[in-house]
Amino acid sequence: MTGQDWFEKDFYATLGVAKDASAEEIKKAYRSKAKKLHPDRHPGDKNAEEQFKKVGEAYAVLNDPEQRKQYDAIRAMGAGGARFASGPGGAAGGFEDVFSAVFGGPGGSNVRFQTNGGGPRMEDIFSMFGQGAGGGFPQGAGGYGGGFGQGTGGYGGAPAKGRDLSARTRLSFREAALGTEIRLTVGGRPVTARIPAGVHDGQKIRLRGKGEPGPNGAPAGDLLLTLDVESHPVWSADGNSLRLTVPVSFDEAVLGATVQVPLLDGGTVSVKIPAGTPSGRILRVKGKGLTTSKGTGDLLVTVQVAVPSHVEGRARRAVEELRDALAGEDPRSGLAEAAGR
Repeated sequence: MTGQDWFEKDFYATLGVAKDASAEEIKKAYRSKAKKLHPDRHPGDKNAEEQFKKVGEAYAVLNDPEQRKQYDAIRAMGAGGARFASGPGGAAGGFEDVFSAVFGGPGGSNVRFQTNGGGPRMEDIFSMFGQGAGGGFPQGAGGYGGGFGQGTGGYGGAPAKGRDLSARTRLSFREAALGTEIRLTVGGRPVTARIPAGVHDGQKIRLRGKGEPGPNGAPAGDLLLTLDVESHPVWSADGNSLRLTVPVSFDEAVLGATVQVPLLDGGTVSVKIPAGTPSGRILRVKGKGLTTSKGTGDLLVTVQVAVPSHVEGRARRAVEELRDALAGEDPRSGLAEAAGR
C-alpha cells in the first residue's frame, strides 16, 4: 500500500465505526465483520474474500495506536488536497510546516494539501526530502517509512535508516495460529523472522530492522510482510478463539455423552454433550483457543449430528419404534406461521 492509498481508503467506514470510536468499539466491529465475511462461511465467494481482507487491513491500522494516529494525520491533511500552498508573503511552505502538519510539532500553519489540480502525491512530497518512491511511506498496515532525508542523513543531521521493503509469504493455518519462524529472501538477502501466534489471512506485519541496511552503518529499514494463510479442513480462527465441527451419533445427541475433541497443539479435551443437543449447537471450552499477546481464547465446538445412511434389521426397527413413540411431536410446528410474518 502506498501513501496515496491512505488518503483514499476510509478504514473507519470499512469497519462501520465513528472516527472517535474507542479501541474496544473498533475491536468489536472488526470481530463482527470478520466473522460474517470469513471465507469458511463463503466458500468460493471472491467478493466476500476481498471484503474480509479489507476489514483485516483496516483493523491492522486502527488497532495500533501509533498507526491510527499517523493515519488520522494523513487523512486530515488529505481533506483539502495534495499540493503545497504558499505561505505568508508568497513564500513556499517550509519543511517545518510539513513537519508540523504531519507530526504536530513546531512550525507554521501555512501548508495545506489538495487532491485536485494535478498536485503531487504524498510520495512525491516526501521524495523531496530524500524518501524515494520505494521508500515505504506508509506501506501495508505499517506506519511511516524510513524517515526524512534517506541516503544523506535524517532530520537534524541524524543518520538516515535504510529503506523499508515489502514482501509476501504463505503460511499454513497451524503456523499462523501457533506462530512460527520463517526464512525468506528479500532484496537478495536472506531474512529470518518470527511470526507471532494468531495472525490471519491478508494481515500485514512490520518487522523492525529487517529492511534495507542503512548507509554508513545507519539502522536498517523495516520489512512490511503480507501474510497469505491457507485454510484448514477442520480448524478456523475467530479472533483468539478456535472453531471446529465435531460429529456425534444420533444416540449421543439424544441421550447425552462425553466425547474426546482434538486440540490444535496436540492431545484432546473431554467435551460433554448434553442430552437433547440439536445439530448446530455451539459448545464452548474455556481457555483452549489460541494463546497470543492479547490473551488466550476459547475452543468453540459446533455439534453436527451424524445421520446413518444405511439402517437395517434391528436398528431400523428401533428407529421405527422411536418414530411411533414420538408421533405426537412435530419438529416443524410454528414454521409456516413464522415464515408468513
